Amino acid sequence: MPQQNRRKFLKKASLGGLLLFGASTSKAEEQLLQTPVDEDIDKKYTANDTIRMAFIGCGIQGFANARSAIKNAGVEVAAACDLYTGRLDRMKEVFGAGIFTTRDFREILNRKDIDAVCISTSDHWHDHQLKAALAAGKPVYCEKPMMHHIDEGLSMVEAERKSGLPVQIGSQRASGLETLKAKELLESGAIGDLILADIRSDRNSSNGAWQYSIPTDAGPDTVDWDTFLGDAPKRPFDKTRFFRWRNYDDYGTGVAGDLFVHLFTALHIITSSKGPSKIYGTGGLRFWKDGRDAPDVTLGLLDYEKCAAHPAFNVQMRVNFVDGSGGGSHVNLIGTEGMMTIGYDGITVKSNPVQTQPSYGGWDSYDTFSEKQQAEFKKWFESEYADKNYQMKSPAEIKYTIPQGFDTHKTHWKVFTDAVRGKNKIVEDTAFGLRAAAPSLATNVSMKMGKPILWDGEGMKLV
Repeated sequence: MPQQNRRKFLKKASLGGLLLFGASTSKAEEQLLQTPVDEDIDKKYTANDTIRMAFIGCGIQGFANARSAIKNAGVEVAAACDLYTGRLDRMKEVFGAGIFTTRDFREILNRKDIDAVCISTSDHWHDHQLKAALAAGKPVYCEKPMMHHIDEGLSMVEAERKSGLPVQIGSQRASGLETLKAKELLESGAIGDLILADIRSDRNSSNGAWQYSIPTDAGPDTVDWDTFLGDAPKRPFDKTRFFRWRNYDDYGTGVAGDLFVHLFTALHIITSSKGPSKIYGTGGLRFWKDGRDAPDVTLGLLDYEKCAAHPAFNVQMRVNFVDGSGGGSHVNLIGTEGMMTIGYDGITVKSNPVQTQPSYGGWDSYDTFSEKQQAEFKKWFESEYADKNYQMKSPAEIKYTIPQGFDTHKTHWKVFTDAVRGKNKIVEDTAFGLRAAAPSLATNVSMKMGKPILWDGEGMKLV
């Protein structure tokens, strides 16, 4: 970052508003992040103003989206679609016996009393349902990753452009306080120039490895298997594939599509980047050899070229479903002046500028000089750099804490519902969604091909 940005950050961040000279303090400063003001919190919406949402796909994320959506004023669950009848029964139990339910999503799109739809189906249905919903005049909230294959993305971007309707991709980190604050901090020069993003999201449990529960009544009578297959290869009914679809490339996108895409979403918001230029993926199926073909360990190495928004930097990204250390995640942005650690509870900025001023003694060629030369060098050095010891220093550590009770999912849904009402513009639209999903999916492609994948983030296309 330009030095004026670094100085601006130091002035804002130093304790008590005072600039610190000489050695930096070891004391940490803690600040509470500010939550956005919810102007609608006490507003009463009439029946005509209420957004009647339909939820297509009512698995884990479908239910989570429905619960998050209705935390916002003037939103209600009006309809649900799923290919397993038990989930439709459960939607009625949770959201009211009067909601409309169906196993055919087209029936929802044909209803005039539905204002917008949420798509939380398996990845291989996203492009079909998003384009059909927009053609039917329905704004769309679509779960990440936006598409199943990279070459589906541009047609989805074009469908949004042609419709003129709001579309939001469902990676909630785009609306997280920690993400937006990290963007502000990086732009202010808090860690200098970004050099490396070190990111991981590891798990060590069967549920974390997608071994979801399968209902005892699962069968051809309760599951619409043929519709589920869609454009995937035809095969006999398999309840495991239906309820644990993330394990199979025919329907899902592996750990990269499930988790990498969240990490790219946050990274691209923070850096204002349109994506990497080179992607290399590696990994494999190491432990969960239960019939799945999706790897349980995936690693990505990526190059981000210099552009107007950011300097050149690298990314190392990892997901390990067999983490014997216990699982966990971190996002570390490492720069020339320090490191920013971004977590679900907030942000820590540690100041540790790269030492560029010359020194002597210790691990240095100075010790190989003759005693006479050492004396002359010491005299020269102390004369040359006598006035270089007084430099601005930030606190050694600054912590930014998310207020208790802040709900990122609710906030992300408010961004969407506000856009449906014409009150704002969505950041995580289809173009953003494509630029976050494509590097994720390219990691899988690279892993299979054994070579790097080149990507044009500006043009949103493979090179």
